[in-house]
Amino acid sequence: MSASNSELFLIRKISQTDHTIRVQLGINEDAALLKGHFPGHPVVPGASMLQLVKDVLEGAFDTHLLLRKAEHLKFLSLIEPSIDEIELEINYQIKEEGELFVTAKLSAETTVYFKLQGTFIIS
Repeated sequence: MSASNSELFLIRKISQTDHTIRVQLGINEDAALLKGHFPGHPVVPGASMLQLVKDVLEGAFDTHLLLRKAEHLKFLSLIEPSIDEIELEINYQIKEEGELFVTAKLSAETTVYFKLQGTFIIS
């Protein structure tokens, strides 16, 4: 996980089944990244949500990935640091061309914060 994301997201549990990865997360309310985004009303940056998906996939496949295409990328709700538990669900398919097709969702209870449908290049 990248330095800023490893400080921001606290991974509590990871489980992986055929073509699905689920991660239970917490947020470090004292992360330096939150102090500047935005002062007085911190929220998790959208770029950190996208980076989280990439970081989890790289860990699961023990390889470096490059985002080739984000067909659908939606930031649906703000994530405030006080949220106790968030779940990241990633569904993936490995394509023969060395690509990883991914759908991902970051949510808590009934609130969906982020959705991604995209393709990563396996390097």
